[in-house]
Amino acid sequence: MIDKLEFLITVASEKSFSRAAELCGVTQPTLSAGIKQLEDTLGVLLVNRSSRFHGLTPEGERVLEWAKRIVGDTRAMRQEVRSLKEGLSGKLRIAVIPTALGIVTRLIEPYRLKHPNVGFTVLSASSTEVQTMLENLEVDAGITYLNNEPLGRVRTMFLFAEHYRLLTCADQPLGNRDQVTWADIGKIDLCLLTPDMQNRRIIEQLIRNAGAEPAPILETNSAILLFDHVKSGRLATVMPEKLAKTLGVQPPLRSIPIVGPDAVYEIGLVWPQREPVMPSVAALVAEAKALAEGGAFAD
Repeated sequence: MIDKLEFLITVASEKSFSRAAELCGVTQPTLSAGIKQLEDTLGVLLVNRSSRFHGLTPEGERVLEWAKRIVGDTRAMRQEVRSLKEGLSGKLRIAVIPTALGIVTRLIEPYRLKHPNVGFTVLSASSTEVQTMLENLEVDAGITYLNNEPLGRVRTMFLFAEHYRLLTCADQPLGNRDQVTWADIGKIDLCLLTPDMQNRRIIEQLIRNAGAEPAPILETNSAILLFDHVKSGRLATVMPEKLAKTLGVQPPLRSIPIVGPDAVYEIGLVWPQREPVMPSVAALVAEAKALAEGGAFAD
């Protein structure tokens, strides 16, 4: 039954039988037969389909919600039973917004020292993708914004506050300033993250609130590429102070504080609102709490 519920979750997420079969490691006929067996067991049609996926039926949507709970709880139970005998092991999957990637090592390294048999998969994702992947059981935890857009059904823990800097070269417009305003930033050539990133939406709103209209020359979903274009000396960007420090700001680059206002957004750990918590996630939460209380994410 569990494997068939996993088939349904994956099909609903991928909206494709072929992609879902590939991710589940089975043939497409096997996946289709498994979902059909689930329908027969429950006595309802779950998937609108011909030769292709055409969405879930209303009954399918309700079963999907139960499937996520059942599969999530089953995975947590298996891990807890195994950890009682062998200690924590397996893979911990974390989705992280690009601007917070710089703090991941501070969290993972002390965790690995305590639980050396746990491996990690860390994915760079937009805040919306973090939420979707948690809901679809594709990741176990996330690091994302806490206080700007709806988060869904998750538990949260504050890690640090995100402050913004103008990153530019000293010989470029505003490059000789000790501080700048959002109105100033609205007047220069920028490169920014793509609109699907919450960081971009935050920056655009702050610029609009200052009376300007953002019109970036270049947009990308890679913070590394933003940094590289700024180093070329032709464009500037707005970047969280912590990320700028991680990437390394050296002359002729300058990281200039932005005032009027000094915008602050909360970044934190999120994990499914489920009890009991998966043991590897509970250990991650405990590690994050200890590090946050010790100021490890504050500098």
